[in-house]
Amino acid sequence: MRRPVALRLNAALATLAVAAATGVVLSMPEAASAAATGSATGYATQNGGTTGGAGGTTVRATTGTAIHTALCNRASSSTPITIQVEGTINHGNTAKVSGNSCNTAAGVIELKQISNVTLVGVGSGAVFDQLGIHIRESSNIIIQNVTVKNVKKSGSPTSNGGDAIGMESDVRNVWVDHTTLEASGGESEGYDGLFDMKDNTQYVTLSYSTLRNSGRGGLVGSSETELSNGYITYHHNLYENIDSRAPLLRGGIAHIYNNYYVKLNESGINSRAGARAKVDNNYFKNSKDVLGTFYTDAAGYWQVSGNTFDNVTWSAKGSENNPAGPDPKSNTTVSIPYSYSLDNASCVPAIVAATAGANKGLKVSDGSCSPTTPTPTPDPTDPTPDPTDPTQPGGTNLSIGAGSDGSSKASGSSYGSVRDGDMSTFWSPAGSTGSISIKWGTATSVSKVNIREASGSTGAIGAWKVVNGDTGAVLTSGTGAGAITVPKTSLKKITFEITGSSGTPKVAEFETYAG
Repeated sequence: MRRPVALRLNAALATLAVAAATGVVLSMPEAASAAATGSATGYATQNGGTTGGAGGTTVRATTGTAIHTALCNRASSSTPITIQVEGTINHGNTAKVSGNSCNTAAGVIELKQISNVTLVGVGSGAVFDQLGIHIRESSNIIIQNVTVKNVKKSGSPTSNGGDAIGMESDVRNVWVDHTTLEASGGESEGYDGLFDMKDNTQYVTLSYSTLRNSGRGGLVGSSETELSNGYITYHHNLYENIDSRAPLLRGGIAHIYNNYYVKLNESGINSRAGARAKVDNNYFKNSKDVLGTFYTDAAGYWQVSGNTFDNVTWSAKGSENNPAGPDPKSNTTVSIPYSYSLDNASCVPAIVAATAGANKGLKVSDGSCSPTTPTPTPDPTDPTPDPTDPTQPGGTNLSIGAGSDGSSKASGSSYGSVRDGDMSTFWSPAGSTGSISIKWGTATSVSKVNIREASGSTGAIGAWKVVNGDTGAVLTSGTGAGAITVPKTSLKKITFEITGSSGTPKVAEFETYAG
């Protein structure tokens, strides 16, 4: 059993602005990239790799409810999706949403029984305030560039068992990158772990993240007999003002390299119950018992090389206390199946300071002790117009955020679907012909239109005309959907009128551009 640990945490609870209780879920056709930046590293590259929502649609959300809605609006629980998050996500704006492709709950971001999802902070940043992220019975998940703070298991409000990010029950292939995970105390203050894995969680990487001000950094395995977890990589992370569990390993294999540990108050890497840890080129500073087997007689093991121990103190060995120091030596070997580049331990404090945590520009290190910015991962389904393709309009889609109306619509379709940036929703006329309009509150200059047909209906639109909705003048006419050039016109309403079709026409997006 783990003995009680006195907490020495005095971090103050930060006050965050409360976001509005409503959110938006919009596809972002003007986004530079629909996928996460960079590629997974470490054990997340094994077992088929971790790509998250690459190859799927991209939506933006400013509330927890909107995140759940995006998951529930997918065609299936495995349909790839990237959810770009901006703003503060909290209990007041995170409700349960139902659907065949999701299994959500209020008061927690629930990634349950799903796969192929990326959750990435964008814009001014994403903060999950007192609200945890729970991954359960899921696979191929990426969480990037978000802050999760002050999640409690007791007191009020509670979320996710007190874990900032928690994984359990047959979880596979998760990459958590450039996150900031924070608490404001330990168990007696109502907090639990910052990054926990249990009940058969495997192939996980935590990279370029900051974990601070917590009694417990994180664990792998919930008990000495729960040994189904493993293949975890921790690299280029900052652990600061943590009492213990940095991490706690119960069984399994972990690769721990190029992390910066500052003020580990009671213990650090705690390898127990047969766990094997490869501990390379880390920098430990102003800390106690940074590596060993602690609070149990169930031994764990380690292979060490290249680490720096700066003002580290070590306790005496006992029946339930086996520190690796003061002169740490390897007592096992661990074979690593993937390639990686080590920074020298001497530069780890500087490189981690420049790269670890949310809103750091997603900077990484290539082993040269110099931060670099990775190239965004291209998404082959990103609807961003190709600037080299003269048939596709460029610039900002003016339809996003505008209004819309039209002639009679078919059951199951809506006018708003043509201006939401979501290719999975559409408007259809009640018959084989009809009109759909985009409108603005003030005169807007338009010179290009792009009509995108919904999946399964490509080619249904035949003859059409584009009409100035203010005057009724026909701006141009033609056949077939796609990019359309019109005389540059300042107007409040523009109408696309279908005058002939084969089958049922479905307009997924009516995009408008200034030129």
